[in-house]
Amino acid sequence: MPTEIIEKPWGYEEIWAKTDSYVGKKIFIKKGHRLSKQYHEKKEETIYVVEGNLRLQFEEHAQLMIIGQSHHIPPGTIHRFCADRDNVTLIEVSTPELSDIVRLEDDYKRDGM
Repeated sequence: MPTEIIEKPWGYEEIWAKTDSYVGKKIFIKKGHRLSKQYHEKKEETIYVVEGNLRLQFEEHAQLMIIGQSHHIPPGTIHRFCADRDNVTLIEVSTPELSDIVRLEDDYKRDGM
């Protein structure tokens, strides 16, 4: 499967694996940007930091993640990926429900809220 690059206002996603059972993505977040504050109804994901320092924001607290750390995000978990200090690259492996995004806040005023 050839990779698919999807440009985003905060960086890009590169889908490198996609099957009926799972999806693999590389996510690049530009310094000073962040993704939507969101949750997924069905999608389950695990992320792995390969570059930079990621602030993983939850509803009530945040966790700083460095290179080599991973975190599992079950469905229903409110979260946001933030690249506060430098560019961040993540690997995300998830279930295949790519359109399952419920946006609660979005810096770029995108649909889905």
